[in-house]
Amino acid sequence: MESFINFTNQSQGRDRIFRTTQYACVLSKYLLRNSSARKELVVKLQSLESNMSSGRKLLRLGNTVNSIDAAKRTLQLSDPVLRLCLTMANLSRALYFTCDSLLWATNVGLVHGVDKERWSLNASRCYFLSLVMSLTRDVYTITQLMVQRTRDRQFQHKIDQHLNESPDVATVILPQLDAFVYLLIESLKSHPSVALDTLKNICDLFIPLDRLGLYRSNPGVVGFCGLISSILGIVSVLQPGLKIKP
Repeated sequence: MESFINFTNQSQGRDRIFRTTQYACVLSKYLLRNSSARKELVVKLQSLESNMSSGRKLLRLGNTVNSIDAAKRTLQLSDPVLRLCLTMANLSRALYFTCDSLLWATNVGLVHGVDKERWSLNASRCYFLSLVMSLTRDVYTITQLMVQRTRDRQFQHKIDQHLNESPDVATVILPQLDAFVYLLIESLKSHPSVALDTLKNICDLFIPLDRLGLYRSNPGVVGFCGLISSILGIVSVLQPGLKIKP
């Protein structure tokens, strides 16, 4: 109970709840789209989704400053790849939140004469760039973990033992490929925070890809991926040890 209270007291935690509800509505609407008996429910889900989206925009009004502050911190990282990826990701996120705040102000009538479609696309572009840089960081981190593993003689012995215990696999699939997959899985198992962040970013990537027309899917895929990434986000907030660092 205490963990739940601490979670809901955080603005990030409330945003995760709103986001999970929003994408659950998107997925539910898609699954019920052909049910004539559920038209009234679909309308209610549409209204709830809209309310959750507006609520999230309100909760994120101060996130632009937070992202800029995070970019200042990542500029101090000694690793040049992490410094570039994380700084670009944070700056892109700051631009995304700026566009998002402008759209919120337009929707509530505080600002007039704004092309909402254009600024919505700009927000999606910034979000997409942020995810690409975050995924680049994930791939780089995974590569570093795998390199460290290969230098461990004890782990190298485990790989050789794995190949010897799976002769059928080794003859059908290239032994190098099998060893690579085994090394990848073991590296991710030993660092669940990296695995969780990578999966979350991959799921999130489908949202701007569809919005920008780079990879057309459907509302069902978008809703499912958004729901999964939202649940993973809740897990990372509830368990700080599963949040990737830096």
